[in-house]
Amino acid sequence: MAAEYTIQAIGTVQCGRSEAVDDHWESEESTIVLDGQILGDSAADGLDSFSHIEVIFVFDQVTEGEVIFDARRPRGNESWPLVGILAQRGKNRPNRLGATICELVSVQENRITVSGLDAIDGTPVVDIKPVMSGFLPRRAIVEPDWAREIMADYW
Repeated sequence: MAAEYTIQAIGTVQCGRSEAVDDHWESEESTIVLDGQILGDSAADGLDSFSHIEVIFVFDQVTEGEVIFDARRPRGNESWPLVGILAQRGKNRPNRLGATICELVSVQENRITVSGLDAIDGTPVVDIKPVMSGFLPRRAIVEPDWAREIMADYW
């Protein structure tokens, strides 16, 4: 039997976006303010030696009624196939977790500034990991046409 645990936010996103609009995130600069009640002062030491980080966050504005447990058409687009929620990266996921690889701009005390984080102001951050080339795919990425189409204007 798996041990029970609680995931708590280690920080909060501060940025200029208050709505989860689907596209044009590349120019978005955000600051993650780390929670000093949870993390020690040295939790981000050495992070600034990486060019990119992966930010895991909670889509906390998605209500229980908006969560999808089955299949749907991505973004409701009738020209795209009906696919399961686990074959998508939408915010209406069962556990409402998001993950984005961002460019690291700076680390200053309890503030981590990034570019390209697709999270809105006030979003809880539950983890941050450095992007290491050894964890990136070792083979070519395969994806359906609709996945490339959905990302055309995302960044």
